[in-house]
Amino acid sequence: MNKVVLVTGANSGIGLALCERLLSQDTEGLQLCLACRNMRRAQAARSALLTSHPAAQVALLQMDTSSISSVITAAQEVKLRYNRLDYLYLNAGIMPNPQFDVEAFFKGLFSSNVITMFATGEGILQQKDCVNADGLREVFATNLFGHFLLIRELEPVLCHAGRTSQLIWTSSSNAHRSAFNLDDIQHQRGTQPYSSSKYASDLLSLALNTHFNKQGLYSSVICPGFVMTNLTFGILPSFPAFLWSLLMPVFWLIRLFTNTFTLTPYNGAEALFWLFKQKPELLDPQAKYHSLTSGLGNNYTQPRKMDIDLETSEALYERLLQLESEVREKLKEKQKESQHAHSPAGPGSS
Repeated sequence: MNKVVLVTGANSGIGLALCERLLSQDTEGLQLCLACRNMRRAQAARSALLTSHPAAQVALLQMDTSSISSVITAAQEVKLRYNRLDYLYLNAGIMPNPQFDVEAFFKGLFSSNVITMFATGEGILQQKDCVNADGLREVFATNLFGHFLLIRELEPVLCHAGRTSQLIWTSSSNAHRSAFNLDDIQHQRGTQPYSSSKYASDLLSLALNTHFNKQGLYSSVICPGFVMTNLTFGILPSFPAFLWSLLMPVFWLIRLFTNTFTLTPYNGAEALFWLFKQKPELLDPQAKYHSLTSGLGNNYTQPRKMDIDLETSEALYERLLQLESEVREKLKEKQKESQHAHSPAGPGSS
């Protein structure tokens, strides 16, 4: 029976590498759906996948996780196309306007924290966030809330008696408890919205297991390691591409000391691909599954306990439900106003 797999943010980086790996394993028994914001890039990704796997079933879905209406429209389309969904990879993410803290970097270079700093970006990355058209913080909306809304919308195709479905989140080693505040889940007051959103996705995954395991839906979290993608290149936007290439030997060297330097999207997708082959009910809901690459270039996946607790995860889940109801209410009002504005004038009008 065909497995139906939907991947958000699938047109480049780790998302595209995962699709390639899935099709390399099983072209016949897979219905793959690439959910992307930019359809031109999505078409290019689909063409590339079909070039190497001509028999593959690869569909496209227009979806921008930062937009409430886009997520709801896309979810309705998914429910029309598929009567079930076996895997939902929640991979789309942004890190806008990353600021590199040079002072913190040089301090870190001469501290015992140097490897951790390189591996996770801890303390050296800050971002300037903005408010989107829905009145939400953009990083929070794109990385977390849009995905939460998508899951809520897709419950009918994710939850089926007698079989399991998997939610798999692309998190980060940059997910730090210190960046997250339950009283400020959109991270309006801080400078690390990316770290906050990724820590929140770790918490949310735990809460989703609490609420949905009984319905056959399981949630897991991965960390791709340090991968050279557009997200990484954006950290130093003024840094020319050829300089990144010159740095690669240094990164290969660092890999001898830390297995988190996966470097390529193919390696970074290791844990995403590994989870595809596991029985979800045997996985640890409190572990993050790390893509790791040894100094000799061998890929493997390793679970590591997350710094999360049930109480906080449940509190976040409740706040997201509350925000969801507020957002849906606003959307209804907008639609009413729009209908009212476009409705023909009443009798007696000229």
